[in-house]
Amino acid sequence: MLTALVVPLLLATVVGLIALWPRGETPIGSVPLAGTGMTIESGTVVEVVDDAQGQVRVELATGSGAGQVVPVQVPPETMANGMGVGDAVRLMFSPQAMGTGSPYVFWDFERTAPVGLLALGYAVVVLAVARWRGLAAMVGLGGSLAVIVVFVLPAIMLGASPLVVALVGASAMMFLSLYLAHGVSIRTTTALLGTFVGLAVTVALAAWGTRAANLTGASSEHSLILLSTFPNLSLADLLLCGIVIAGLGALNDVTITQASAVWEIHAANPSVPRRRLFTQGMRIGRDHIASTVYTLAFAYVGTALPMLMVAALMDRAVLDTLMAGEIAEEVVRTLVSSIGLVLAIPVTTGIAAALVRTSRPGRRDSGASAEPTATAVPVV
Repeated sequence: MLTALVVPLLLATVVGLIALWPRGETPIGSVPLAGTGMTIESGTVVEVVDDAQGQVRVELATGSGAGQVVPVQVPPETMANGMGVGDAVRLMFSPQAMGTGSPYVFWDFERTAPVGLLALGYAVVVLAVARWRGLAAMVGLGGSLAVIVVFVLPAIMLGASPLVVALVGASAMMFLSLYLAHGVSIRTTTALLGTFVGLAVTVALAAWGTRAANLTGASSEHSLILLSTFPNLSLADLLLCGIVIAGLGALNDVTITQASAVWEIHAANPSVPRRRLFTQGMRIGRDHIASTVYTLAFAYVGTALPMLMVAALMDRAVLDTLMAGEIAEEVVRTLVSSIGLVLAIPVTTGIAAALVRTSRPGRRDSGASAEPTATAVPVV
């Protein structure tokens, strides 16, 4: 039964990847970062000359002027948030400005070292706690990010439907992340099927919600830049694509947790009937719903906090604020993802309760401990 369900989904995903795979030269990297003759160089702040005026001196580490100390003008908002001696910065070098003033202009901070340390710390912690399972999960994460970079982004840029690309890409990411992180088993396949159901609900609701609420996807500066570069791109469909991908991680989380919960209940007491497996699994599921729903909301609020602060400055009713373009997009995104997530929990629990008895005791997908137990533990 599982094979009859999963194999067609896998084949459809592979066919979709082949049909939509970006061919030829993609627009990625086609827009120059700087003007003709300009380069981006690195350096270190060696002196803050004037805080109020944003004047600093930087020792260059790259380029033809490496080793030289040059004056650099820094925007006041950057100075206000803190810039001191020893800060690594990136500068734009413009040869045309050599006769009119300093040819070096502040571009950004150099963040490679701290971000690299955080990434290394993340990997170490995951490996220390989850061991080989953690390594497999990181490989799955890398594979999923690769799908976005080499398939989703170029395909949309070349004119493919954002919604279709999102569906195929999300399906590929689910197969990669779930099977790499948790192995090929009945339990993992149960979670995969529950995720597909949640994804289908999310897509249907997102399609209806964006159109019913007249969300155009054109409320941000980045969207307008994309529209000027790709005139035929549907920003509303791109918004829909983003909603689908945004909820995928949390969806995978709840489905694999629910499948594992049912397997553990069954392992503790194999005589528990299916109906009771479902009801006991849903007790855990309701707790998961209660925590995950506000997790999604907080995540979206955190990313949109500056926008919310700007909107709060306006003299208008709270409801009008929530219904404004960009904020309404976040509200719809949160509601749609949450509904898909919540409905995936009973579906996954039901599938797990129906299939858990088909797994052989002692195998990894049975959820049983590797250590032998003398008696079954009753589940309350």
